[in-house]
Amino acid sequence: MWGAEELDLDTYLARIGYSGGEVAADLATLRAVHRAHVESIPFENLDVALGRRIPLDVKSLQAKLVARRRGGYCYEQNSLLAAALERIGFTVAGRGARNRTRGAALTPITHALLVVTLDGQSWLCDAGFGRQGPLEPVPLADGARVEQDGWVYGVTAEAEGVHVLRALRREGWTDLYSFAPHALHPVDFELMNHYSSSHPHSRFIGQVVAHRPGAVVRHSLVRDGLTSVRADGTQEERRVGPDELMRTLSEVFGIELDDEEAAGLLRVHSPEV
Repeated sequence: MWGAEELDLDTYLARIGYSGGEVAADLATLRAVHRAHVESIPFENLDVALGRRIPLDVKSLQAKLVARRRGGYCYEQNSLLAAALERIGFTVAGRGARNRTRGAALTPITHALLVVTLDGQSWLCDAGFGRQGPLEPVPLADGARVEQDGWVYGVTAEAEGVHVLRALRREGWTDLYSFAPHALHPVDFELMNHYSSSHPHSRFIGQVVAHRPGAVVRHSLVRDGLTSVRADGTQEERRVGPDELMRTLSEVFGIELDDEEAAGLLRVHSPEV
């Protein structure tokens, strides 16, 4: 389903720095691959900001995220992860979620995540929720709670089979997103991708967004604001001026751009310059 036969698995594993030994369709591999992917491939919308089309076929994803060592947003990240997991032998299904980090407003279903079924247990897998996402798979069961290097996640069940991924912070539990049990396919990711990359109401249009999840500190750049957060809730914020943008994308997020891309992003970041 996810185009696994087109993926160069060895090159992908080298890109994410996988060091877990021989891969197999088991929980140890699932955890190790998920964490390595999240920590190695940054979340970013830069091609959307540049007005480019965002292809989700495996060859295009491998060329961009693996060969060019770029990042991507949820549809790219989780489509690539799905292909890798399917190639290893896992059973992978997509899900569509409503973001709940923006207050009480009802948001459309625009976030793409994965569910992996292994030995009768379902695991939420998500390499595409930016700095707030999990490092490793989370058990998809009501009341589940996991700690990942000080970052705590939980799952609760609501009516009609809806599950909610939550994060524990200093002020208490915070909902991240909710999703129904209906399975999505790559064609559904394509539809959501089209909205997020082209609709004028999309939050990815007209601004620079980059995230780098990590075990110790997590970085987020939205427009000209750079935020660094630790598991204990402490954070630092600063403004990134146009003269710092390319250096910040390179040094903090590991994203290298050519001169044409850099010039285009500077126009998005600082249109008055």
